[in-house]
Amino acid sequence: MGLEPNDSQTQPPPFPAYAPMPAAAPVKKSRSGWKIFWGIILTLSILANIALVLTLIGAAAIIAAGQAGIFAEEVLQEGPRSTKIAVITLQGVIDDEKAQDVHSQLKSAAKDSRIKALIIRVNSPGGRVSSSDEIYNEIREYHNKTKKPVVAFMQGIAASGGYYTSVACDKIVAEPTTITGSVGVIMGYFVLQQLLEEKLGILPVIVKSGPKKDWPSPFQPPTEEQQQYLQDKLVKPAYERFVKIVAEGRPSLTIDDVRRLADGSIYGSQEALNEKLIDGIGYFDEAVDQAKSLAGIEEAQVVEYRKQFSIADLFGTRGKSILKITKTTLYEFGTPEVMYLWSADQSPR
Repeated sequence: MGLEPNDSQTQPPPFPAYAPMPAAAPVKKSRSGWKIFWGIILTLSILANIALVLTLIGAAAIIAAGQAGIFAEEVLQEGPRSTKIAVITLQGVIDDEKAQDVHSQLKSAAKDSRIKALIIRVNSPGGRVSSSDEIYNEIREYHNKTKKPVVAFMQGIAASGGYYTSVACDKIVAEPTTITGSVGVIMGYFVLQQLLEEKLGILPVIVKSGPKKDWPSPFQPPTEEQQQYLQDKLVKPAYERFVKIVAEGRPSLTIDDVRRLADGSIYGSQEALNEKLIDGIGYFDEAVDQAKSLAGIEEAQVVEYRKQFSIADLFGTRGKSILKITKTTLYEFGTPEVMYLWSADQSPR
């Protein structure tokens, strides 16, 4: 006999049966991080190469346009290019480098037939005797060869060697606040005896052929005889030349007039004008007008020589330790430096 189906067996389950969720497919690793990394590397590489190219171009431009000792013209006042007034600046303590710079600029000016007059802009307390005299001589030679007028324009300080170079010019114009004069000579050197013997324990030994061979000696204080010797051999000849140069450059002054003024005193512009050491007081425009007047021209383009930057200028200066004592250092310290230089400890009259 067959079995009848049970009600409980034929009824569907109270909740539907769900099939299990299929397993998720494995996810591949993203390559976006590597793409960003390599993108950054590539960008940095490109930027580095661009910077290198720009650096090389800049270096080439500097080398091509900035050779050492080359001066370029910069226009200060507009005017006809066929008629020019050139400005040469002498600034700072006068040394051999300054003298060479002035020489180069005067050489350039002498080759330019469009230049009708020169202005020597002076802002210097002076410097070495030989360098000051060299600049003076260069200006006089330019004037004698070209027959073109030269005007000195004094700014700030134009004393001692600065004044020495100015008297080479036909006329001198000074700003109202200029300090000038200081006609005279100064000399100094170092005595290293205590430094060497007491501090460093070094005893110098000097073998010489005559008693004056090492005068002045950096290894002992000078005696009165040695000081008089230096006065006669170095200071006096340089002083006498200074007096002679001023008397020749300032026809309105006699030798006696110059000697009266040449005691090392400094003078303000008005006093210098009263003493006939200068010809006028004014600013740059007055100096330009004076140059035009002497050249017999009404209009001119005013240009200034400017030294161009160069690789040689960038790397030419070598650092020197002030603590390093060499034979050359001892020689420089012990050798008297005869200067046409205004010493700032002098008080004005």
